[in-house]
Order: sequence, then C-alpha cells, then structure tokens
Amino acid sequence: MSERPGLGLIGYGAFGKLTAQHLSPHFDVRAFDPAMEADDAHAAKVDLAEAAGCPVVILAVPVGILEQTLEEIAPMLSAGALVIDVGSVKVKPAEAMLRQLPDHVRIVGTHPLFGPQSAKDGLAGLRIAVCEVRGAKDARRTAAWCRKVLALKVFNVTPEDHDREAATVQGLTHLIARVLLKMEPLPTRMTTLSFERLMQGVDMVRHDSPAVYQAIERDNPFAAGVRERFFDLFDQARSELDH
Repeated sequence: MSERPGLGLIGYGAFGKLTAQHLSPHFDVRAFDPAMEADDAHAAKVDLAEAAGCPVVILAVPVGILEQTLEEIAPMLSAGALVIDVGSVKVKPAEAMLRQLPDHVRIVGTHPLFGPQSAKDGLAGLRIAVCEVRGAKDARRTAAWCRKVLALKVFNVTPEDHDREAATVQGLTHLIARVLLKMEPLPTRMTTLSFERLMQGVDMVRHDSPAVYQAIERDNPFAAGVRERFFDLFDQARSELDH
C-alpha cells in the first residue's frame, strides 16, 4: 500500500494532467474524468466517489461546470478534507464553494499562473496565487507547501484582488491573442524582436480551451470594465490616425 497521502483530482484535461505529473511524487493521485480512458504514469483512474473521498481534493474542472461538480461531490467529501480549486478566476468559485460545500471541509482557492506550455521546463520560479476561502491557516500552509516543495513564487491575495488584477493580465492577453490568431497567417521572415515576443505570448495561450477563455472574459467580474476601457482607447487611437 502506498505511503503517500491520497489526493483526488477531479478533472483530467490538459491542466489536470500537468497537476498529476508534478504532484504524483508526493501524493497517491486518484483522478476522475469521464473522458479519462485508463490509469497512466501519474494517476489512477477512479470513480467520482473515490476521488472526492480523498483527504485532499483538487478541482480542475472548467469554471462553467464547477457548481454542478460541487453539488455532486458535497455528500462524498470526508470530514476535515482540504478542497482546492485551480480556476482562472477566484471570486465566483470561492462564493460557490462556501455556499455549496459542507462546513466540515476546509477550502483554499488557487490559481496557478501557468499552463502546460509555460511549465514545459518545470515549475521552479513560476507563479501561483493562493486565496483564503475557509481557514487562514490552510491557505498559509498551502502557500508554504507550494513555495517549499514546488519552488513556486506564491502570492497570497484575496479572491477580489486576484480577479481585479487578472482582468487586465489575463483578460487583455487572451483578447489580443484571439484577434491575432484570427489574422493568421502572419509574417515569419522579416520580423522584429518585439513582434517575435508578442507571438511567443500568443503561442502560450494558443491551445487553451474555449472554457478557459470563457472563464477569463465572462466569469471574472472585473473583466468587462477592462475590456471597455481597452476598446475605448482603441477607438481613440483609431480616430487619431483617421484625422
């Protein structure tokens, strides 16, 4: 029997697989995803009840189906379990977890500020936001573990502060990338370093799922205001050029 503590990973898409890859040396990862075909090198395929019954449960599902997932797992969670979400927005998931999960579980919100593309060379030095949701001690311990074991750069923030900054950092990045992707094919021969850097940023989000874009642009309560300011300034710049 494994001496590693059990970790239930609900959602085994691209980010779920990345999570399992880096946490499997420290936990016995048991993953649930309807699309998961079989065990792999980093996680055992289990049913939802077994994954939700672990002492640590990580929710790696799209924000759009988070509330449905919470409703399903709430009766399955063990007393004292630590539930962690990894969504791209934090206000909406934090409110949903507080509302739907039983009082006997602990809750921490996180947002790893990286994905499979940016983490292809390892996690050391990459960034993660950690938000207190239910229990300041659990948020501090989660942050300390990420810092010490995974060598991540940790930011302890409130869900509101996270979403306010992410609305610009992620919202504009994905918006601009979406436009540039629709303009392809773009030049690749006589390019400048600044253009190449811009396209490197586009490539880092090129393969993100539509659900990620939806969460960043629609589920962040501050994203609409940032978009409107961006569009207003764009129209102003266009007007200056036209006249």
